[in-house]
Amino acid sequence: MPETLTLVLAPAAALLLLLFYLNLRIASPLLAILIRWLRWVLVALFAAESSERFGWIDRPYWVVAAAAFLLWFILESGLNWLKISAISLSPLPLFPIFIANTTGDEWPTHRRLLKLRSWLRDHRYAAVQALKAEIVGGIWLRVSVYQSADRTARLQVSFLPQDTGAITVCLSLATETRTGRRYVTDNFFLPFGGFYPENWLVERNPWLRTLPRLVQEHERRLARAGESVVPWECEPLQDLNHYQQLMEHLNTQMGFLLPQAEREEHGKITAEGRFRVWKEVWLLDYLGLPGEYR
Repeated sequence: MPETLTLVLAPAAALLLLLFYLNLRIASPLLAILIRWLRWVLVALFAAESSERFGWIDRPYWVVAAAAFLLWFILESGLNWLKISAISLSPLPLFPIFIANTTGDEWPTHRRLLKLRSWLRDHRYAAVQALKAEIVGGIWLRVSVYQSADRTARLQVSFLPQDTGAITVCLSLATETRTGRRYVTDNFFLPFGGFYPENWLVERNPWLRTLPRLVQEHERRLARAGESVVPWECEPLQDLNHYQQLMEHLNTQMGFLLPQAEREEHGKITAEGRFRVWKEVWLLDYLGLPGEYR
């Protein structure tokens, strides 16, 4: 093994542990991408170093490292496929029904999240409704909905709980036009793999983690489209649940979901749908890129 790599491996492993510990607290999707790449490279290099040190494989160092790199891809691909299959067979709802959140716990008290709420107040975004949906076993997805001063931009702030207790925030801006189109700009990093209605123009930007930049991107899209926008009239709960049901029906028609009668035996997601999700998992986990929703 080259001497320079020997000197780098131990500090790189320490850095990986430090980043992993840090991300347990802040749950940053962008930091998670760096952690995955660093972990993948270190696994390959440590495998090659161990092989050379103990004489396991009589092949050049870089050949062993490349083989270990590829093996990690195969193993993680298989694990991701098993996770997707488990979700398909589980009672986990893909399009959960929301209810009004009246418990007063709609906004966590983390400092960075309180700064986000202050930004909303400073820029005249008014709170409209707090919602929540039970995902599984008492785990709730909480959503706070805000609107711009002219009521043409509706912001959905979703709080995604993590196993570590940290909370990741995802943002989604939506505006409707007189022609019936809905422009959606969000930064969700969770794989979807399905299809949106034809009148939805969705742009997903997992790399835009701050609200000001996301608002700028949304306004740029609207300016480029040049369409007349209309204020929101329906309440968020009614609109969200309507489209949740519509999305489930659409994705069943498009072949992403199986018909209800077949789900108990074969799961919710078709084989083609599972492949779409599997591909998007890789794109999001290692490149921060969303899949195709058409």
